[in-house]
Amino acid sequence: MNNRYMSNNTDRNATWRVGVYCRLSKDDELTGESASISNQRDILVNYCQSQGWQVVDVFQDDGYTGLNTDRPDLQRLLKACEKGLVNLVITKDQSRLGRNHVQTGFLMEEFFPKHGVRYIALYDNVDTFDGDNEIAPFKNVLNEMYSRDISKKVHASYHLQATKGKFTGVVPPLGYQKDPEEKGHLLIDDETAPIVQKIFQWAVDDHGINFISRELERQQIPCPSWWHRERGLRTYYTKWEKKDPENGKYVWDESYLKSLLMNPVYCGDMASQKRYYRFKIGNQGDKAPEDWITVRNTHEAIIPQDVFALVQAKMKGRKRQTEQGEYSMFAGLLRCAECGGALTLKKTHTKDQHEVYTCSTYIHKGKAHCTQHRVDADDLYDAVLTRIQECAKAVTGDGTELEDRVKELCEEDTQGHRDSLEKLVSKQKDRLETLDRLIAKLYDDLINDKITESVFDKMLEKTQKEQADIKKELSQNESVLNTEEKLDAQSQQWIDDISEYADIKELDANLLNRLISKIIISEPQEKDGKENYRRTPETVTMEIHFNLKPIPELGTIERGSGSHK
Repeated sequence: MNNRYMSNNTDRNATWRVGVYCRLSKDDELTGESASISNQRDILVNYCQSQGWQVVDVFQDDGYTGLNTDRPDLQRLLKACEKGLVNLVITKDQSRLGRNHVQTGFLMEEFFPKHGVRYIALYDNVDTFDGDNEIAPFKNVLNEMYSRDISKKVHASYHLQATKGKFTGVVPPLGYQKDPEEKGHLLIDDETAPIVQKIFQWAVDDHGINFISRELERQQIPCPSWWHRERGLRTYYTKWEKKDPENGKYVWDESYLKSLLMNPVYCGDMASQKRYYRFKIGNQGDKAPEDWITVRNTHEAIIPQDVFALVQAKMKGRKRQTEQGEYSMFAGLLRCAECGGALTLKKTHTKDQHEVYTCSTYIHKGKAHCTQHRVDADDLYDAVLTRIQECAKAVTGDGTELEDRVKELCEEDTQGHRDSLEKLVSKQKDRLETLDRLIAKLYDDLINDKITESVFDKMLEKTQKEQADIKKELSQNESVLNTEEKLDAQSQQWIDDISEYADIKELDANLLNRLISKIIISEPQEKDGKENYRRTPETVTMEIHFNLKPIPELGTIERGSGSHK
C-alpha cells in the first residue's frame, strides 16, 4: 500500500465537502464533446449526488494547459482546501488535474494529504482514501508524455497553418475580427479599424509613440483590453484601469502601440511564429522580424503597403543615441520625486539645441500624470560637481569647524529626507483612497452583473493585497516621521572617503556611480481646473543620495544657468 497518497481523514462515512474540478485545454478540444467542460461537470456532479456528497462548488478552467498549475480556478480550489472548505476533490481523470507529472505528483502526494483532502480520479479508479494507488505516479508520467506528443502535433499544425497565411491566435489584432465562415481568415472590424488608421496617420505625420499615446487618451479612445472585454474575448484589466476604473481605459501602453505599428497584418500580410517556444516552459522571447513566417496578401488591408513602409522608415529614423553610442553619465541615477519615474535625456527643439533631462512619465503620459521636472544637462552637471566639491572640502577642515559643518550638512539632509518621506506618505494615502473607491465600484459591478464572480474575486484579492502592502509601508514611514532621530558626526569613514574628491574638476559615469546611489529631482506643482498637473516655479530641487552616507544632500538648480558646453 502506498501510504503517501492517503488522506488524513480515515472515516469513510465522514461528511464530504466536494470540490468538482474540470479542465479543458485547446489541445483537449480535439477529442470532441466527450472531454468538454459540460460533459465533465455533469458526470462528476451526478456521481457525487449518487454518493450523497455535498458539492461545495464546481471549479473549471476552460482553455488552460495542464502543464502547469497557473490556472485561476485550480488556485481557487487549492485555497478552498487550505481553508478547510473542501475535503474531497474529484476529477474525471488524473490528466484533468494536470499533465506535469512533478506538479501533479506534488498535489497528490503532499498537498492533499497535508490538508486532509481526499482525491478521486473517477475514470482512472484512483481514490486516495484507499491508499492503494501504486499506478498513479506512472499515470502522471504517461499523461505528461501524451501532452508532449500533443504539443508537438499542435505546434506542427500551427506552423503549417502559418505557412498558409492563416491566423492562429486567440484574439484577433485590433481593427480585425475572425471570419465566422472561414477559419484562420480575418475580416476588417468597422468599429475599431478607424482607430488603427488614426494611429498610422499620426505616425505618418512624424508623431512619435508618446504623442500618439497621449492623443488617444485626450480623445478618450479606449485601449484594446477594454474592447476585448466588451466583446467577451478577454477579462484582463491593465494597471491603469485598475488604478483608475473611470479613465484608465483611455491609457494606451507604448509597447503595444510600437508593436501595432510594426505589425504587417495591417497591410494585408499575415505574420506568425513571432516567439520562441519550449515545452512546459512556454514562450521564451521574441524572434527578429526576419525570422517570422510572413505570407503576403492574405486578407484585406487597413493600411496601404506604401504607407506601412513609410511608417517603418520613420520609426527607424526616430531611434536616438549619443554620437558615441553611449548612455548618459547620469543614466539610472535620476528619479522624479513626484511619480518615481526616471528622467530621460532629450534634445530641445530651440535654435541653440541642447540636452535636458525630463520626467519619463510626463514624456509618455503627458501633464495629466506628472510635470516636466526639466533640468538642463549642463546645469545638472555643474550643480552635482559643485555639491560633491563642497561636501569634500567641508570635511578637510579641522576641529570645531569640521564638526559644525558636518552637523549642518546632516541637518539639511535630515530635513530633505523628511520632506521626501512626507511626499511619499501623502501619495500612499491618496492611493489607499483610490483603492477604497475601486473596491466599492467592484461591488457595484458585481451586483449589476457587469463582471462575473470569478473576475470579482480575482480583482478584489489583488486590490486587497496592494492595500495591505501599502498600509504596512505607510505604517513604517509614519513611524519614521514620528521618531526624532538624532544624527551626530560619527561618520569618520564617510569623511575619509569623500575628502579625496575635494579637488575633482570633472565628472564621469564611474565616479557618479561610486559616490551616488540616486538623485531625486522635485518641483512644486499644482492641479489646474482640468485635473492636469502644472509646474509653478522656475527652479527644481535636487536631492543627492550618496553611497558613502545614506542621507540626502540638498541643492537648488536655477533653470538656464548652464553654459551648454
